[in-house]
Amino acid sequence: MRITQGCFSYLPDLTDEQITAQVDYCLSRGWAVGVEHTDDPHPRNTFWQMWGHPMFDLKDAKGVMIEREACRTANPGHYIRLNAFDSTRGFETVTMSFIVTRPQVEPKISMTRTEVDGRQIRYTHTVG
Repeated sequence: MRITQGCFSYLPDLTDEQITAQVDYCLSRGWAVGVEHTDDPHPRNTFWQMWGHPMFDLKDAKGVMIEREACRTANPGHYIRLNAFDSTRGFETVTMSFIVTRPQVEPKISMTRTEVDGRQIRYTHTVG
């Protein structure tokens, strides 16, 4: 089962050249880029582990690609995503986020929806 989160999630995996082009676009807009990873890609898990700090003064996409590779080496089997932050409004806003590395076998996540009293809906999920 393919996890679909963030920009480009319904496309085939991006090549290194395509990832570099997206990072170049982010840097040209003045956005900082950060690398995050997790082994729990559940959609409600919004807090992935940061790899280092967002790269605020970076001017070349090569630096992001080096950090991505270091994260991949240190965390085999994890999902890795890039986040672009726009700080022009005086606070950090995630402007773009996309997965750049996936494990060989992705976990299957299934959700069961149950309607309960008062028009409430409860969800239970299993990962396997």
